[in-house]
Amino acid sequence: MTQRVRPRSALVASVLGSVLLAGIGGFAMFGTVGAPDTDPTTAEASGANSFSIPSPEGSASTLETRAVKVERGDTLMKLLTKNEVDRRDAHAAIEALTEVYDPRRMQIGQLFELSLEESADKPSLLSISFKADPVRTIQVHYTDDGAYKADVKEKALQRGDAFGAGTIRSSLYVAAVDAGIPVAVLHDMIRIFSFDVDFQRDIQKGDRFEVLYDEQRTGDGTLVRTGDITYAAMTLSGKELAYFRYTPKSGVTDYFNRKGQSVRKTLMRTPVNGARLSSGFGKRRHPILGFTKMHRGTDFAAPSGTPIMAAGDGVIDYIGRNGSYGKYIRVRHNSTYKTAYAHMSGFKRGLTKGARVKQGEVIGYIGTTGRSTGPHLHYEVLENGLQRNPMSVKLPAGEKLKGQELKRFAAVLPAMEQRIAVSRDDNTLVAAQSN
Repeated sequence: MTQRVRPRSALVASVLGSVLLAGIGGFAMFGTVGAPDTDPTTAEASGANSFSIPSPEGSASTLETRAVKVERGDTLMKLLTKNEVDRRDAHAAIEALTEVYDPRRMQIGQLFELSLEESADKPSLLSISFKADPVRTIQVHYTDDGAYKADVKEKALQRGDAFGAGTIRSSLYVAAVDAGIPVAVLHDMIRIFSFDVDFQRDIQKGDRFEVLYDEQRTGDGTLVRTGDITYAAMTLSGKELAYFRYTPKSGVTDYFNRKGQSVRKTLMRTPVNGARLSSGFGKRRHPILGFTKMHRGTDFAAPSGTPIMAAGDGVIDYIGRNGSYGKYIRVRHNSTYKTAYAHMSGFKRGLTKGARVKQGEVIGYIGTTGRSTGPHLHYEVLENGLQRNPMSVKLPAGEKLKGQELKRFAAVLPAMEQRIAVSRDDNTLVAAQSN
């Protein structure tokens, strides 16, 4: 794109360099005069957030910095033109920004700092500065080459262990939230145990859980993101299930118990998160037909659009409408097992017959197509062509570590156990101090 080159005084160039890069004179890159620690995500967009630096005697231009707030209905183009920025300048600056940030991610109330060179005509845009997220700050600035360039500055993150534990009184979800466990971590924990646990029937009042997971924080302690679960355990009716994250030489990371047995089975018993078991396998009075009929699957009720996962690795051998099943997918896992998913509202884009899917991969979404009284997933496990109860069918076990691989795993366990013990003690201390 051809850029128009505008004249700028030497003073403006030197002041801009000092103000935006060195932070001298009481103004940091994302602050205002008299408030060097203020950034555009917390500053108020008012007259106090603008200032002017006079140009040399005889010059008609000044340097002004404005803090402007995103309002409902704003686009970045609208925000700039509302502040008298020439549309050509605004377009060029936005084009440079899109190389590092999608302007459509702007949030209502987000603050941007605009540095403008005032003149007799419309002000010229020198830079846009804003905080994209807790880690990244972005500046788009005008260069000596007559174009705009985007720069990204990232805060250093500190990685550490986070631990949560609790006792179930009403539900696993409530107990996990009360323990301060992020919802994303809870979902990962549910996925780990979904091979062994029926979360509608197996969870009882008084059951316990604990989880150790990675987290990343900024230097001021702001949580930025959570990472992988290192260890997860549940004690159900007095029986403990505990799994540790480990990557064998095969390179496929999985979760193993202390004996080296993988948690992973051929199939997941619950291929949807956060659903309620609404109808089990067996004879029942059909809610639509009105007579007793064998129900050859398990129904999980959840809001329309809830993601449905493939219960195991396999190949799609049917996808499309299938009579009373509505929108339906059937996956062949091996010569013995298939799984079927019915009443879906839609399929994941791009899936076709013959496509390979991975265990836990989203294949579609809960709906109420076909003969259905409300949004739910009808889930079937077929063993040698016969429908079996997904909740009780005995599933083949996953990988078992052996030989040198088992020795390697046993060698890393003590260090992991030590991390768990330290985190458990720290968590107990924090809980005691908060009571």
